[in-house]
Amino acid sequence: MSNEASFVPRWPTRISVCEVGPRDGLQNEKTMLSLEQKVELIDLISASGARIIEIGSFVNPKAVPQMADTDEVARRIRRVDGVEYRVLIFNLRGLERAEASGLKKAKLTVSASRTHSLKNAGKTPEEAVRSFSDCAEYAAAKGIVLSGAIPTSFGCAFEGRVSVEQVLSVVDSFIKIGIREISLSDSTGMATPRQVYDYSRMVLERQPEVIWNLHFHNTRGMGLANVTAGMLAGIDRFDGGFAGLGGCPFIPDASGNIASEDLIHMCNEMEIETDYELDKAISIARLVRQLVGHPTDSFILRAGKNSDLVRSQTEAAKN
Repeated sequence: MSNEASFVPRWPTRISVCEVGPRDGLQNEKTMLSLEQKVELIDLISASGARIIEIGSFVNPKAVPQMADTDEVARRIRRVDGVEYRVLIFNLRGLERAEASGLKKAKLTVSASRTHSLKNAGKTPEEAVRSFSDCAEYAAAKGIVLSGAIPTSFGCAFEGRVSVEQVLSVVDSFIKIGIREISLSDSTGMATPRQVYDYSRMVLERQPEVIWNLHFHNTRGMGLANVTAGMLAGIDRFDGGFAGLGGCPFIPDASGNIASEDLIHMCNEMEIETDYELDKAISIARLVRQLVGHPTDSFILRAGKNSDLVRSQTEAAKN
């Protein structure tokens, strides 16, 4: 990289945490939350300081029945000024539904893995992005902002490690249809911190005008380590899912997202601002755990905050 010698890794003073729990967290759950429960959760997230919320997806309800009521969820939530509400879409029909629901942000997704893309979409990644040209035209006409997500950016169950060149090819395809916000997504949980750092530096140098986001699953326990690698590379936007829920219905053994409360707690301890209030995030995670009715992959729900431990030890010493 031409600028790599002059680049000095620094911790950010602030990052954005996008809450994807209402979509990526709930889509793989056996327990079907009611419309009212979903609306309540999203309203609580809005009130917690979160500035970006992925409220659901417009997908065939036979494939992902948990998302069948996203239209009505979008209509019923209490919109808070300054909060971005977005949905995942897969075609023009999904975008039309987003627009009819009053949403101004939608996300398209195309796998970086050629094998995964061909098996699931019947197209190469580049062909899949080109097929979204009608979405790009419709969004431009309706004043809707489109972002792009690239699952299997770091690894694929069929191909193993995915090369950065293949990721950049999909990035270039997204840029050609006018998308300027892109998420590199570790949907299989195969990413490592060094790989995340290298890929993040590469995309930042090659496309500095793009708004970059990183999305990690904690399948092999490297989620927060990957976040820190992304931070040091210069990325300042990361997805998190309440209570650590999540998983992709189309990827074998995909586990949950990094828990939003774990990410926020880590940032608080590192003096990195997120806007997302930790205590409110923990309350939301506890409510989610109660609603789904099973333990979840959240370190903070299990162990509590660092300050809780210090307080309990101090009180024990007094007694």
